[in-house]
Amino acid sequence: MEPSPRLTTPPPPLPPPTSTYDDHRDTVDDSSLQSTWYHRAWVASGCITVAISLVKCITAAIDSRTWLQPIIAGWLGYLLADLSSGVYHWAIDNYGSASTPIFGFQIESFQYHHESPWTLTRSQFAHNIHKLARGITFAVLPLDLFCNGPFLHGFVALYSGCIMFSQHFHYWAHDTKSRLPRLVVALQDAGLLLSRSQHGVHHRPPYNKNYCIVSGVWNELLSAYKVFETLETFLFLKLGVRPRSGNEPKSAWVDPKGD
Repeated sequence: MEPSPRLTTPPPPLPPPTSTYDDHRDTVDDSSLQSTWYHRAWVASGCITVAISLVKCITAAIDSRTWLQPIIAGWLGYLLADLSSGVYHWAIDNYGSASTPIFGFQIESFQYHHESPWTLTRSQFAHNIHKLARGITFAVLPLDLFCNGPFLHGFVALYSGCIMFSQHFHYWAHDTKSRLPRLVVALQDAGLLLSRSQHGVHHRPPYNKNYCIVSGVWNELLSAYKVFETLETFLFLKLGVRPRSGNEPKSAWVDPKGD
């Protein structure tokens, strides 16, 4: 009987994806990246929902005189938000298409982002994160209404807040330090937020590293143990589905209008 194939050789990658966007990618309609009141309303909703969770955490901690548990829970929420952002980013970067139910639009958007990474820095704040804010509102609001534990809300507040703002942390990682607030630069330098230098690796061949976009704290570990490569091999052997990594189109990391 033939032995089962070992998960050591990555599957052959897919051919480069065909984009539905115009080939003149240095021409971007900035008006399509502006925030609307609809976007701002969802961002406000998401922020209020996360703030309620944080206030309930602090209030419950004061009442119970228990601070260590919510602090630990918040730290776990922060760490797991970074890991979650990496797993999700890896999945939509490598699998599915514009026709995929629910996630198709975001899959296509991320494919375009890899073709012209610099366009992210032209997206206004609420335009950039409103979809995440909407999802956070629906996910966290029931917990705000029916749960009161300091540990739960310590985790939920940090996890949901980092997930909601992860796309803006991603935005900051594409901008130059000279254009960022000093506090953001300090947090990037301290490794608490994703830095431009670390995220730049994701946009260079073979395009299969550093998927995490909150702090990037998991990126080195995931790369060292080849976690995503192993998952890609497993999916190829079991389902015959090949990843897109390794076949990203030639991209411009910097804005042609100025670095």
